[in-house]
Amino acid sequence: MSNSASVMRDYTSGAKSKPLILDSLPDPAISERGCPWRTQQRIDLILLALEALELGGSEQMLATAQELDLQGIIKNRVVLWRLRCTNPWRRSYVRRPLKLEEAKALVAIAVYRSRKLTFLIRQLLLAEQQMKEKGLPLDHHFRLSEYLDRFRGYFRRRMNPRRAKVATYLASPDKLNDLALELLSQLLFCTGTAGMQRFWISLFDGEVS
Repeated sequence: MSNSASVMRDYTSGAKSKPLILDSLPDPAISERGCPWRTQQRIDLILLALEALELGGSEQMLATAQELDLQGIIKNRVVLWRLRCTNPWRRSYVRRPLKLEEAKALVAIAVYRSRKLTFLIRQLLLAEQQMKEKGLPLDHHFRLSEYLDRFRGYFRRRMNPRRAKVATYLASPDKLNDLALELLSQLLFCTGTAGMQRFWISLFDGEVS
């Protein structure tokens, strides 16, 4: 009797239960209003890098949300877009903070996508190192050039040029390439042991006491 009652409780509460993957990420001591804007910015940029790595990146993110049982938070493409538009650098900036649960869901998606792309990420970072050692432009490596070109294109179309920092990047393709490569290194960081937890904590460096 007790077993059946337990099953019934699990069944009836299932729709409201939090996805287990989110329990692995600690709650930082931040304002009840939600995540700091720098955290929101960094999450969106890391997702932008993932989009530049593979065609159909946003569709892959939605598929991963389903795979991780996160569709209760990220229901569809529109919701995903709105959450990413909490990045203050965006042209279509939405003036609201990300809730912790929303930020955790986006981070979980980013980490799981980066794990599936680990080989490619390592390959591109190695190519960067080799090009620099040989004194060659980065666009001499086709796959690396493709990633950088896509990233620059996405950044230019989606970020607000009236933002001083965005304008600085837009004025210098080299700085924009550096940002793309920095994000690539962060994606590799996500694939390591306890990568999701370490990346999550890093997003709040300097933001919590």
